[in-house]
Formats: sequence, structure tokens, C-alpha cells
Amino acid sequence: MNHIELFAGAGGLSLGLETAGFELLLANELSPMAAETFAFNHLATDLSCGSEPASKVFWISSQFRRSDLSRRLRENPLEATGLTENHHSDLLELSPNDEALRRALLVGSIKDLNNLLEDNRLDLAKKLRRGLGDGEVDLVSGGPPCQSFSLAGLRDHTSDRNQLPWEFAKFVEKVKPKMALLENVSGILRAFKIEGKEFHAWYEVAKAFAKIDYIPVCLHINAKFSGVAQNRPRFIMIALRRDVCVSFLDKSQDQTLVSLFRKSLSFAEGVDSKNNLIKGLDYWDLEKSPELFESGILSELKTHSLNDLISVHDAIGDLSDKLISESNYVNGINSKLVNRYSKPLLKSANHELRSNSVRVRARFRLYQVLNKLTKSEAKSIQGYLKSEGDGECPLSALSKLTNFWMLDLDGTRIEQPSIDTVVNIANQLFTRKQTQRALQADQPAPAALSIPDDACHYKETESELRTLTVREMARIQSFPDWYEIRSKVTTGGKMRKFEVPQYTQIGNAVPPILGLALGNVCARILNDAR
Repeated sequence: MNHIELFAGAGGLSLGLETAGFELLLANELSPMAAETFAFNHLATDLSCGSEPASKVFWISSQFRRSDLSRRLRENPLEATGLTENHHSDLLELSPNDEALRRALLVGSIKDLNNLLEDNRLDLAKKLRRGLGDGEVDLVSGGPPCQSFSLAGLRDHTSDRNQLPWEFAKFVEKVKPKMALLENVSGILRAFKIEGKEFHAWYEVAKAFAKIDYIPVCLHINAKFSGVAQNRPRFIMIALRRDVCVSFLDKSQDQTLVSLFRKSLSFAEGVDSKNNLIKGLDYWDLEKSPELFESGILSELKTHSLNDLISVHDAIGDLSDKLISESNYVNGINSKLVNRYSKPLLKSANHELRSNSVRVRARFRLYQVLNKLTKSEAKSIQGYLKSEGDGECPLSALSKLTNFWMLDLDGTRIEQPSIDTVVNIANQLFTRKQTQRALQADQPAPAALSIPDDACHYKETESELRTLTVREMARIQSFPDWYEIRSKVTTGGKMRKFEVPQYTQIGNAVPPILGLALGNVCARILNDAR
């Protein structure tokens, strides 16, 4: 089986799919910074060396020539988008053949790639439809950037990024794989209000695939039930080409999934050429309808229960304490998640500690203590910190902090602070940050982990009042220790709009263990459809 990866990012989904038996045929990624990580781990190509990309990396469009690799790696990809006479396209200038494109990385916009599929000079659509010589493509997969759908950020239905699932559908229509797999944040399930009317993005995406004759089954799952050390709810759409779906319905013994695809087939037949909807479609939630995931193909997505979830301590405990041995989780991701370019394990890679100011460390200690209070007490204190002093000081909740050691803003550890001391510390720690928190050792990590100070370490020692390292975040996301994250470690200011440094690459990635579970689902469906 083969697959094409769109929105490849750091390569987490590709790693999981390859472990499940899918051979990478081609990948596409917009960000040159994320492309560095993908190329290093999936192509054994170090883009930071040399004057021009290796033979398996092609820029779809760039402001700079192929020989000017260093500037390509740092250009704003949004400014590079557009197949204009002022830009350089390796695909147009080199016209790579099937062998050159096989397991290649195309750096650039999916919109530009779709435009090239319509360019008769390249015949690229035809090459991809026949799988670069394999006959056809089994799977097109990807997780379109999702910040505008996310409930953790500013939801904006007008964002250009909200159009990317439709670009995904356009690519699928041109290439015609047997199956498409789309991953996104669960926020895509929440309706936008547009001129007083509700707009359901996931529903419109499903309709777009039905219109091009793909039968979609939509799921709402959580990566923690697949064995990832993170509470990470996700929207998943699995869409089968009509002929493949009909074959699956005829041959598969999995009556649960057959039933879901039959309902989706009825939905697809109700979407007319104008994209109007006659019959409805449901999405299937793992926690609301657990019986659908208890056996059969979909059980690949539920290998853990609430009683045996992977904790943060399982994921990173050995990285901060040499006396702690690697957990079964760590041994599992290191031994199971491999590809043809896997390297020796090196847990020290990407594990550089970041320094934090005393003020930040004092706030981190406060967050650690908040985990020991009731939810209502913690919420009242967090609300006060975010009010910047305009809210009412929650004295009853703050008084509970006198039972724990605190860190003053001069770096002094105070073992039994008075209520006046606690209030004074709190009044110096006002913040606008919405997602900062301390990890809890015995639980999976929270979902929002994409910038360094999203979370602090759970260890209650002064030396561990710090942000996580890139390696620790990678462990939580289930990346094995041989997988090295490349490019800049972090960024800030206006550059956040287009740079994708190491922390963001990890935070945006599909966890490889989830990718493996999804790959197993896709492989079993395709095998049943044969």
C-alpha cells in the first residue's frame, strides 16, 4: 500500500502510517522549517547542509533560486505562494520524472500544487493518478492547518486556512486515490455563526467529498484512547472512493463499520451537483458511542480505557530523573515507530533546558499548587490573575495556598507563606496568557501544547520550575527518541505568523501513535475491500 501525505508538517502522521505498512509515495508541506524536520527523518536529508536541496526535495514555488537554499529555508512561505514569473518552481523548471518524484517532498502551497495538477506541461495529475508507476494511489492523508477552527484560539470563518480542507478535496478529486484520511481539531465540529445562521464546517467538508464521489465516515476521537500521553480530541474523516466503498460493503465482515458506510452512502447520494443536501449525516463520537469502537476495525482507535491512560510521568519521567527507568510507553514508541531511515536512539537530542525568569518560575509554582485545589478554587484564582487586578481578590481560595511552599519574586522559597504574602505574590503575577498550566504527573497532558510556556513541569522542586524541552513535548506526542526535530527552537513577534519552530512543529503534529492507529484502520478497510 502507498500513500501521499498533504500538510505533512513534522511527519508524525507519515511515521504512524509507515509503521502501519503504508509506503510514502509523495509528501507536501508549506513551511520550509517543518520541511527540514520531515526531510531529515523521512528522507535522510539534512537541508541545513549544502547549497541546494537534495534530489528528493522540490520547491513548488519560491522567491529564490534552487541554488539559494539558505534563503529558501527562511523565507515567508506566504510570500512565496503563487506560480508567477517572479517566482521559481523546481517542478516547472526541472520537470522531474516518476522516479525523481517517488518519496519526494514538495515544499509549498497546496493551492499552487493543485494549480500544477491542471498544468498540461507537467502531466502531474496523470503521474500521480497512476501512483508514479504503482498503478494507483491507495491513500491520500493529511491534517490541514486548523487554528481558525480551534476552540483554543481565535475562531475566524473568513481565514484562508479554513479553505484548506476544500483544497484537500480538490487534490483528491484530481488524483483519485482509493481512500482519503483527513485529521483536524474537534473545533471543526462547532458551528460558526455567519449572518445569524449556523455554518457547520465538518458537514460542508463531508459534502465536498461526497460531491466528488467519495463516501465519508466522520469520527470524533481522542488520541489518549489510542495510547498517546495527551488529552487530544480530534475530528477524523475517512472517505472511500465510491467503487471501493461498494466493494467494502459487499466483502467486509465488520458489520459495525459496514453500517456506518451504508448511512454515509445514503448521505452521498443525497448531495446533488450544486452541493445541496437532501439527506443528513452524523459524526460518531468515541466517548458518546463507545460500543462502535469496542470491536472490529474501529477498535484500533480505542486500545486504552480511562483506567489505563498513558500519563505525563510515563512519557517524560526518565528525562528529568536518571534513577527512573524508561516506561513501557517509551520503550514501545522507540521500538515500534520506525521507518527505513530510523537512526540510533538519542534522548539528549532536542532536550536543551530553557531558562525562565524568576517571575515566570513563581507563576509556574503557583500553577503547580492550583492543581492541588478544588476546581472552583483554582478557577477563581486563575480568573483573578487574568483580570489583571480588576476582579475581586478570592481571599478564601488564596488562603489555601498558605499550606504549600511558594516562590517569591526575588527567588526566595517560602515554606509557610502568610495570606498577606500569598496575596502579594499573586498581585505580581497577573497575566493575559489563557492556556498556561502545570502538568499533572499521573494524567495525560492537556491538549494545548504548541508554544514553550503552555505548560510547566510537574516536578515540585525549584530546579524543575521550567517549561518543557522539545524532547519532552515530543515524548508526550509519542515521537520516538531517534526522531530529531530541526530548524529554529522557537520564535516570536510578527514572525509567529509564518515561522514554524520546533515547539510549534511538535504541537501541530499528528501524534505518531495516533497515526499508527489510523493507519491500521485504513489498512484493514482497504484489505476488506479487495
